[in-house]
Order: sequence, then structure tokens, then C-alpha cells
Amino acid sequence: MLTRRTSLKLICSFISIFTLPKNAISKKSIRRYELIAKKGQHTFDNRVMSNLSLFNKVNPGPTISGIKGEILEVLFKNELDEPSSIHWHGIRNLNKMDGVPGLTQKLVYPGESFLYKFPINNAGTFWYHTHHKSWKQNAQGLHGVLIVKDNDSELNERDIILVVDDWRLDKNNQIHSKSFGSLHDWSHGGRIGNYLTINGKSIPNIQIPSEGKIRLRFVNTANARIMKLQFNNQIPFRIISIDGEYCIPFESDNITLAPGQRIDVILENAKDIQNLFEISSNDDFEVLKFKHKNNISNNIDVLNYNKVINSPPSLEENVKTFNIKMEGGAMGSLDKAFFDGKVQSFRDLAINEKKLWAFNGKIGDYKLNIADVKINDVVNLKIWNNTRWHHAMHLHGHHFWVYSKEFGKDLRLVSRDTYLMKPREKNEIFFVAKNPGKWLFHCHMMSHNASGMVGIINIV
Repeated sequence: MLTRRTSLKLICSFISIFTLPKNAISKKSIRRYELIAKKGQHTFDNRVMSNLSLFNKVNPGPTISGIKGEILEVLFKNELDEPSSIHWHGIRNLNKMDGVPGLTQKLVYPGESFLYKFPINNAGTFWYHTHHKSWKQNAQGLHGVLIVKDNDSELNERDIILVVDDWRLDKNNQIHSKSFGSLHDWSHGGRIGNYLTINGKSIPNIQIPSEGKIRLRFVNTANARIMKLQFNNQIPFRIISIDGEYCIPFESDNITLAPGQRIDVILENAKDIQNLFEISSNDDFEVLKFKHKNNISNNIDVLNYNKVINSPPSLEENVKTFNIKMEGGAMGSLDKAFFDGKVQSFRDLAINEKKLWAFNGKIGDYKLNIADVKINDVVNLKIWNNTRWHHAMHLHGHHFWVYSKEFGKDLRLVSRDTYLMKPREKNEIFFVAKNPGKWLFHCHMMSHNASGMVGIINIV
């Protein structure tokens, strides 16, 4: 088992993030994109058209790619009928570019534009999504993938993105809009869908080489569903990257992905796989078919990374420790909580305010300070999920270290930006506060976030 003692002896480099001055930004290469959010139609099954909200008329949104060290510049145009914004999930961003309206920027109203411009200092698999009413807007299709490479090689046929999503559709294949804001969903596991897609399609044919190594980048963009995926015949693979952070490779035959999480895997021989299955329930079902193509070059480096693996900080010096007790939800122990300047009963909070979750007895929002720390402090969050439900806890602007219980029976020390807390689990996440600003820490089950499971870590 990987222990804290052995993990802290890893000989690696820790990559720091700093806000770049304007003259430094001007000297770097700029990669430019435009994203237009607009209502549109999309077909999941190549038969029926569904009314969604889309970036650039496609789902998932267009893949944005850049090279480590470049500046990413994205002009966001809002052509929806309501305000919106874009969060760059997993990027150690400039705080003013993080995309959280009411905290780091103003809302982008219909007809308005906003220019996101920030350095991309870490190579890996990331994604972007709306961060206003994300419990609704993300469920309507407003998300896409961001890939940062170590060098100028392009994404190729041996480097494959698999966006896993689920949707709640009615009998006419339309978004089940009447269930948005359901108190039952918000107080339970979140808005779970009834229709699963890969790259925006139901059981698509994904083209891969007929043989040789391939890299698969899995991204869970769902509102609440936790996915468990496995290849046919339990074909093993190597996990090489978790949430955009390269890790010491290890073998597995399945992966669990909570909303917001990403995992990159390497398969030694593409010919071994024909199907991918979702296996989280007793009824395993096929989610995609792999189609082998013979004329794909075998000379492409599918790894294409510099193998720099970050090391965890020491917990022996300059550590700021904070306790976080997560409470609330259906069948929970929260009978009252502090909200809007007063203590209110759970019943009143649920019925009158649609607030259902709390940190340390306080209903969370963008004003709730979880921690105030200084630059270079080592932050240790001791978290107790005292609820009956899973929570995918996401930290903006940083990656953190955690002894993960997500990869089998043994604890595995990994660097993540989103960690899946099991019901009643107690754990710690720790990181170096390298990035100044007010950063969200929240559950990525979108409705849990909207109904109170959110707070701020303030780094000055």
C-alpha cells in the first residue's frame, strides 16, 4: 500500500503558478478561440433532434487545445436568453479569469461578450462549462474539452477523447425541463439522467487503430451521475493521468468517474478492445463500440508527455488546518443551519429557500469563507462527509493531494482537482496555496452546489 512516508519521498518537481505581468504575457504565443453559446438542435441517435443549449452549435462543445506555456484567449459570446459565464475546470487559472459570476467576474448577459485570457501552465486533460445556473445550463449541453499539450504535436488518431455524459430526456427525446429544480433531486444524489452518451451520441462507433498503443482521455461532464466503466473481457490498462495531473502509472481494469473528473489511460494494443460498458449497476450496458481502422500510423507517440510528476507538500511545517463537516440532504442529520443572517430549521430552509446542504452548520454560498490563508501556506482540509450521499468535491485554481479511496481497497496518494467523497467518509486533502484569490470549494453534483454545498478559500 502506498503510505504517506514513502509518497513524500518521491523525487519530483512542484510546479508553481504565478500571475503573469502584462509584459510577460505579450511575449508568449497566444492561442485564440471563439465560443458562442446559443440554443440549437442536436441528435443523440441520428434520428430525433433534441433542443439543447450549445457552444458553437455542437455537443460536446468544440475541443480547445493549446501548448503548455502559451496564452489562451477565448472570446465568449452569449446568444442565450439568460446570463452565463465559462469556468475552465482544472486549470490553475488567474482568479479574474476563473469564470464564477458574482465572485471573479460579472455575469455575461444576452448579447454581451467576455474575453477570457490566461496562461496555460500545465499539460493535461481539462474541460470547460457554464458556471451560472450550471445545474440547468450544463444539463442543457453547455460544456466542452480543453487539452493542453507539452509540445506542438496535434491531437491524433491514437489520442482519443471520450466525453461521458447523461441526460434526462422525456418520451420525445427532449430535455425534461419540468424536473429542473426538483427538490427531490437536489436533496438526494442530484439530477441523474436516463440517457447516456459518449461524445454526444448514444452507443457511437469510435474509430481506433487496428493495433498498437492508444491513449484514451475520459471526461465526465454529467450533472450528477457517477460512471463506472470497463472494457470487454475486463481488458486491463494503465492509468497515466488523473484530473490533468500525470501520476506514477498503475494498472486497473475499470475506472470510476465522478462529475468533473478526468482519467487518461494507455492500452498496449488497440486490437484487444471492441466495446466499453457502464457497470455501476447490476445491469451492465454497452455505451460504445470501437471500430478498428487499418491505415493509422504506428509511429505516433501516444504518450507525448514529459513525465514530470509533482510531489506532495510536507505536512510538518507551515500547515494551516481546517475542519469541514458536510451535512444535509435527505435522511441526513442536519436539523437546522445558519443562513441569511439567522439560524433556520432544515424544513424551512428546504421549503422556503431550497437550501439543503451545509458546511459546519452554515448553508454555503459565495460569501462563506471556509479558510483564510497566505501565499505558500500548506492548507490541510480535514473533511467529514456526514451525509447519506456521494459528493464530488472540486477546488478551483489548484490541485490537491488526497489519499484516495477511489481505486480499490488500498489507499492511493494522488493529485486531483475533484475528489469523490463516499457517504460518511472522513479524509484529508492538502495543497500549497500558490495561487492568490478567492477560490470556490464545492460539490460538483451541480444541484448540491446550488443548494448550499459551496464555500470560499481566500488566499492572500
